[in-house]
Amino acid sequence: MNEIANEFKSLRMPGMAQCWTSLIETRKTEGLSLYEGLQILLQAEKNQRKANRNARLILAARFRYQVTIEELNFDAARGLERGKTMQMASCQYIRQGVPIIITGATGAGKSWLGSALGYHACLMGYKLAYFNIQKLFETISLHRVEATLAKFFDKMANMDLLVIDDFGVKIMDGQQLLDFMELVGDRHGRKATIIMSQLAVSDWYDLMLSNTTVADAILDRIVHTAHRFELKGDTMRKPIG
Repeated sequence: MNEIANEFKSLRMPGMAQCWTSLIETRKTEGLSLYEGLQILLQAEKNQRKANRNARLILAARFRYQVTIEELNFDAARGLERGKTMQMASCQYIRQGVPIIITGATGAGKSWLGSALGYHACLMGYKLAYFNIQKLFETISLHRVEATLAKFFDKMANMDLLVIDDFGVKIMDGQQLLDFMELVGDRHGRKATIIMSQLAVSDWYDLMLSNTTVADAILDRIVHTAHRFELKGDTMRKPIG
């Protein structure tokens, strides 16, 4: 019996190996037809591969927080409605390439919500990248120096979901604005983007005054079709000490 489990492992079928061992240990093989046994083993392998893929997607995303939608504290008064959030959990916005904008004061739960939506997307099998806006521009600068920027932009353009945190912490200079425009333009109407910001959307234009033409193009591609969460209330972060 161990030989069969080892054969499954050698064929890179760990789900089948583990399931087979469990069936033997619990005497569940007795009474199972060949068809029933194969169904159980194949489903176990399928489940294991899905779990492994999800784990890889979550690891690659490098979330600021690893939080599930079930851990969110829904409160309509704070701007976090259960019905609206669960609608986003269907991931229809990803399939349609529609942006999500999450705004609110420091500690209102923007990153928590954005991370939860992104984490759920990974569990649904979608490939994504998560960046703090400063880290995003640092990464772009590094790729520009290494002459690999085009490859990076292509990679970001093909992400099912791009999550950008702390948008608006500083005014974007001319090159940053052009780079951001390329990211947004590549994804417009095709791939979904989540943007979290302390600033109200009405103040975003002031971040881009170095090139108002580009600013108009960026806002046109993000704002008009986006689902919005405007979080309110006092900080939810626990005080230190």
